[in-house]
Amino acid sequence: MTQFRHVVTTEDDGLEVREIMKKHFDFSSRLRNRIKREKLTMKNGQPTEGWHKVETGDEISITLPDERSHFPAQPIPLDIIYEDDDLMIINKQPGLVVHPTKGHPVGTVANALTYYMEQTGKIWKIRFVNRLDMDTSGLLLVAKNSYCQNHITNQMRKNQIEKKYAAIVCGNIIGNTGKVAVPIGRPDPEDVRRGVMKDGAPSVTHYSVLEQLKDHTLVELVLETGRTHQIRVHMSYIGHPVLGDHLYGGENVNLIERQALHAKSLSFIHPMTKEKVCFEAPLPEDMLSAIARLSQQ
Repeated sequence: MTQFRHVVTTEDDGLEVREIMKKHFDFSSRLRNRIKREKLTMKNGQPTEGWHKVETGDEISITLPDERSHFPAQPIPLDIIYEDDDLMIINKQPGLVVHPTKGHPVGTVANALTYYMEQTGKIWKIRFVNRLDMDTSGLLLVAKNSYCQNHITNQMRKNQIEKKYAAIVCGNIIGNTGKVAVPIGRPDPEDVRRGVMKDGAPSVTHYSVLEQLKDHTLVELVLETGRTHQIRVHMSYIGHPVLGDHLYGGENVNLIERQALHAKSLSFIHPMTKEKVCFEAPLPEDMLSAIARLSQQ
């Protein structure tokens, strides 16, 4: 159970508890209201009201609300890279949908996490901070409470989170580095495909060559923005679609049965410790196999 604490100093002497909360606890207004409604604030170990005043040396502690998700539990394997009381990092396998949808109501990461919680006796609400396409593998960040979700989401808005991807793309890219900065939109609301459009959302992708294969290139990609299918659209736009990507021109089932795209690293400020953390996930077997075969051609 996540708890926040603050010991009142002379600078805060005489303030009301609610003023202390607003000044020293980085909560959203929605979370503050819920804490107040559920009476989750304590002064020196005793329940307190927001209008109560504090004195130097008082300890104000706040417990976050208990929440839980309600997805059917399914015994789906999870590769958990990291876990603490506030967040979890998963190395998602390809072919797994992150969150239940109309087309995929079960068999998702959410169902797997519900089963994991049942097995470990842990209870928390599943909050996916980032999303990966069903056939994209790699690092998935899950927040266990609204504070952590809001904190990391704000980092994303400020472009303070670094996400790196690896992809095998068709053709040999000329030059070692490059940038694609063209807007992305959805030409047809009935079609899942995105495309480069004048009135689309601003989108920027940086790429660098990791290895030149015979007729393909292994690249690392860093996103400034996070549009749906951004890497796939941008690489196709410059004539180097992601290998195996049937939507954007890179299909090759003889080499790989999904787009060869992997979320390889993730760096951000941990909401609780305020320290920078970095996580990495190695390339999955199907991409390694494709690279090995392409290297022999």
